[in-house]
Amino acid sequence: MSPKLWTKPNPGEPDVELFARRADFDAALAHFAAPGRTAVVMTMGALHDGHASLIRAARARVGAKGLVTVTVFVNPLQFGAGEDLDRYPRTLDADLEVAAAAGADIVFAPSAEEVYGSGEPRIRMSAGAMGEGYEGASRPGHFDGVLTVVAKLLHLTRPDFAFFGEKDAQQLVLVRRMVHDLDFPMEIVGVPTVREGDGLALSSRNRYLSEQERDTALALSRALFAGRDAGLAAARSAGSPGSPGSPGDGDTGGLVQVGSPGAVRAAARAVLAEAARLEPPLVLDYLDVIDPESFTEAPEDHTGEAVLAVAAKVGSTRLIDNIRLWFGAGR
Repeated sequence: MSPKLWTKPNPGEPDVELFARRADFDAALAHFAAPGRTAVVMTMGALHDGHASLIRAARARVGAKGLVTVTVFVNPLQFGAGEDLDRYPRTLDADLEVAAAAGADIVFAPSAEEVYGSGEPRIRMSAGAMGEGYEGASRPGHFDGVLTVVAKLLHLTRPDFAFFGEKDAQQLVLVRRMVHDLDFPMEIVGVPTVREGDGLALSSRNRYLSEQERDTALALSRALFAGRDAGLAAARSAGSPGSPGSPGDGDTGGLVQVGSPGAVRAAARAVLAEAARLEPPLVLDYLDVIDPESFTEAPEDHTGEAVLAVAAKVGSTRLIDNIRLWFGAGR
C-alpha cells in the first residue's frame, strides 16, 4: 500500500480517499504531510446535508492545510433488541460523494471485525446516570455502545477536533463529559441542527417515512417552536425583552432568552396532543425541558441554558429533535 501524502494539489476540488482496514488508515495518518490540524466527523453513513454541515464546519476549523476524516461505521453496540441494525441504510458510494463535496480528505469505513476484532468488546465505556434517562431509558445500553465506539474512533483517528450534531443532544453532552472526565486530548465541537424547508430535522431515518407519516412527523419541530414562542411571551410578560443576545441583557451565547419552563412544556405538549389524533398518529416517548449539565429535568426556577427535547414514533420510525433555549437573565 502506498498511502497518499495529504497535500491536496487542488484544495478546492472534491477529492476523498477511502480506507476500510485499520492498518491502511493508520499508515495514511502516519504519512500525513500537511502541517495543519486534524478533525473527525463520526457517522453511521447514509450521509445527508446535516452530515455535510458537520464536514464543512470541520474543514472551516482546520483550514485548507488541515486533515478532515469522516468515519462511516454502523455500530452494532448501540442497537438494542428489535431495533433497526439490519434495516439501517448502507450507501457508501453516495456517502463518498457527499463527503468529498463537503471537504473531507479521508473516509474511514471499517467493518465490525476491524473495529472490534473477533467479537464484542468485553470492556466497554459506561454512560453512568447521565445516560439512563430520556434516550437511555428508551434504549437501555445505547449510550454505553455509543461511548465505546466514540472512544475507539477517537483513539484511531487522533483528531484535534471532533464534530457532532446538536440534534443528538444527549449524545453530545455525554461525549463531552467522557472527553473531559477521561482527559482525551481533543475538543468536541457541537454543530447546529440542519432542517428541511418544512422544519423537519434532517435524519437518515426520514427516508423510512411515508408521505402521511412525514406530515405527522412535522409536529415535532412545530411543538419545539411553539414551546419557544410561549417562552418568549412569558419572558416579555415578566419584563424581559425575550430575545437572543440583546444589548444590556448579558451574554446568552446567541440563544433565545425565554421564561417559565412550565409555559414552554405546556405549549409544546399541546401541539403533540393534536398530533396524537392524526392518522397515522404521533406516539410520544418524551417531551421535556432539560438541564444540559446533568441531562435531567430542569426545575421551574431553572436559569441558564436548557434543551427542549422531544422523541416520538410515527409508524415504525422513531425520531428525535430539540432546540436550545436560555432561561432567566444573561450571564
